Amino acid sequence: SVLEIGNYKRTVRRIDDGNRLCNDLMNCIHERARIEKSYAQQLTEWAKRWKQNTEKGPQYGTLERAWTAIMTEAEKVSELHLEVKGLLMSEDFEKVKNWQKEVFHKQMIGGFKETKEAEDGFRKAQKPWAKKLKEMDSTKKAYHAACKDEKLAISRENASKLDPNMNPETMKKLQDRVEKSSQEVQKMKEKYKKSLEELDKCTPQYIENMEQVFEQCQQFEEKRLIFFREVLLEVKKHLDLSTNPSYVGIYQDLEQTIQMADAEEDLKWWRSNNGPGMTMNWPQFEDWSIDVNRSLSKREKKKHTDGITLTGMNQTSEQAAQVSKHSSSYLSVPNSSVQSSYNPFEEEAEEEAVVEEEKNSSPVSEKKEEIKTKNVSSYDKNKDSSDEETSNPFSTNGNSNPFDEEPSPGIEVSVRALYDYEGQEQDELSFKAGDSLTKIGNEDEQGWCKGRLSSGQIGLYPANYVEEIQ
Repeated sequence: SVLEIGNYKRTVRRIDDGNRLCNDLMNCIHERARIEKSYAQQLTEWAKRWKQNTEKGPQYGTLERAWTAIMTEAEKVSELHLEVKGLLMSEDFEKVKNWQKEVFHKQMIGGFKETKEAEDGFRKAQKPWAKKLKEMDSTKKAYHAACKDEKLAISRENASKLDPNMNPETMKKLQDRVEKSSQEVQKMKEKYKKSLEELDKCTPQYIENMEQVFEQCQQFEEKRLIFFREVLLEVKKHLDLSTNPSYVGIYQDLEQTIQMADAEEDLKWWRSNNGPGMTMNWPQFEDWSIDVNRSLSKREKKKHTDGITLTGMNQTSEQAAQVSKHSSSYLSVPNSSVQSSYNPFEEEAEEEAVVEEEKNSSPVSEKKEEIKTKNVSSYDKNKDSSDEETSNPFSTNGNSNPFDEEPSPGIEVSVRALYDYEGQEQDELSFKAGDSLTKIGNEDEQGWCKGRLSSGQIGLYPANYVEEIQ
């Protein structure tokens, strides 16, 4: 019981525990806020990455918009979780911190003022009763000691009566000792009873004083319990996004967008943009004009300066080894090697191209010029062949094959994978985040690069999935 001497210390220690629980609650809220922030960041990164993949992927039409809406939902939910993190720290955390500062007052010598006041109150209430209790304990011990002496004296007297050789004087002393012990027992018994009566008289006042101090501690603890309950309800309110109108609206918009996905409309769009339904520039009779042929020659020359890029080709083992040896990223065929007929107005366009290449001369452009010269020579050797052979640069029937030339080695750069990627086609690489590979050549217009894994496999991969290793 708290009424026992010294047992009030457990109640006093509860005040210090209340301060420690405030710190624990603040740490709990702070950790949850960090989790909310981390989750929001992960949602944002996930949405950004998959939105890019969806935009660059083959999906189209209303279903693409429905798919993208999933990433939009993640971005909006991420914003809500960032708001939750802000509310937890700016409102709940600060509320507990300020309340703790107002309720618990630190002393210069250590500890809290409230703890010292409670301990002094209990000690003051117990002091008179504890004094009487100590006196009662002393009289009780004296009474018990007298009883012990009396019993010992009686035992000795009884033993002397059984001894026939006992001296009468000794017998007399033992009898006097018994009588004196009996008187001492009666005296100590009276003092013990009197002390106990006095203690009983002080007990009601002692109980009243102790209850008064105890109730003060109870009221102090009641404030903390009520405050903690209010804070936890506020935390629940901030965490419960189901009651947030914005949160509900996000999924209503998402469901509406997905419901709007229409397979017939997507197929109709594809037919009009990639099928028979799109506009077709049917061949028509065109009259000859020197200006028209000059402009067409210049336009075709400019268009095919960088060569023709072939993708999706199945290489033989010999060709794969050749590509790996020279680390070429693409197979390019200069325009001059696939001309189907001789154009007398092409010389002027070639002179303009030479001047342009001299202005932008570089090791790469010199290499292209070398390849171009070789292919022109090849063209001169075979310009008398049939129209079918010269008009098909991929024909293997002729003596000249523009692909027989060894490809020029590309620029190799060491890169590291930022994300996991699973190849969707046979010519694509698969790797995990953190893997190192070698980038071969430069990025193309569609955002793809060619690379080589540590195992030696060569293929394509998205350029935005890696970063250059410094």
